[in-house]
Amino acid sequence: MAPDASDAGSRPASGSISEVGWLALLLAVLAVSWGSILARLCDSPSLTIGLYRLLFATLMVAPWGIPAMRAPRVRSAGLLAALGAGVMLALHFATWITSLAYTSIASSTLLVSVQPVFSIVLSGSLLRERAGARTWLGTLLAFAGVALVAGADRQAGEGRWLGDLLALLGALAAAAYFVIGRAARKEMPFPAWLLAVNLSAMLLAGLLALLAGSPIVPTTRGDLPWLLLMALVPHVIGHGLLNWSVRRLRAYVVNLAILGEPILASLYAVFIFREIPGPAFYAGALLIGAGVVMAVAAESRREPLPADL
Repeated sequence: MAPDASDAGSRPASGSISEVGWLALLLAVLAVSWGSILARLCDSPSLTIGLYRLLFATLMVAPWGIPAMRAPRVRSAGLLAALGAGVMLALHFATWITSLAYTSIASSTLLVSVQPVFSIVLSGSLLRERAGARTWLGTLLAFAGVALVAGADRQAGEGRWLGDLLALLGALAAAAYFVIGRAARKEMPFPAWLLAVNLSAMLLAGLLALLAGSPIVPTTRGDLPWLLLMALVPHVIGHGLLNWSVRRLRAYVVNLAILGEPILASLYAVFIFREIPGPAFYAGALLIGAGVVMAVAAESRREPLPADL
């Protein structure tokens, strides 16, 4: 559990905090890379999948989050920020999971990972966290790879452009979700933040499902194990570590590292679903990988941020 403010005297040096933050970020990317695979294994509609991922995740973090909600450091501003972050999280899952029905796992995960571009803009305007020249160059290089894959999908047709557009909207919502989390890091303890965000996102996801006429229960019992795994691995472990990391590393650095997710997810899809990407994907993946390495290497040499909460 993240240390409380009363533990400030016993906190490790900033260098140790930074190293732990990078390790948590690596484990988070490994966990979230399974999200698209588990979603594709479900037969239920996309909005139902998103609802139950959030429902099970809320139940999993509740024993940890409920006691933290009674802490004096839970402020009204933090609860309001958690509501906003929850809205962005629900919109992220609604758009991104739906995109998997229209385009390939490789393209969907690549395009949703364009969120660092949105994150850098939002971080600069809202958090005053300015990226350096090398970070910008790495981001642009990675975005060039994403554009290459999206262009190939547009030529392929078959409605893939709609899936690509939904994935990009999911990227925008995800970037806003992490930037809000970074901005509100002092307003409430980390466990309370996780509970409040997931609960508000779950309620909105349920409302969206009802408005869209999607079933509010899984259409097959066989979906339940995949939904539970989706809540535990990519959500509670993956997103939990991402939220923990974003309190110790700059928001756009966390978003940049997530660009490793589509590479891993695409490899899984080759073996599980026999989805073999075309040549444009491999060229785009190389550009994305090079951009991530350049940007993260540039940021790792900068002074680490203090660990809040």
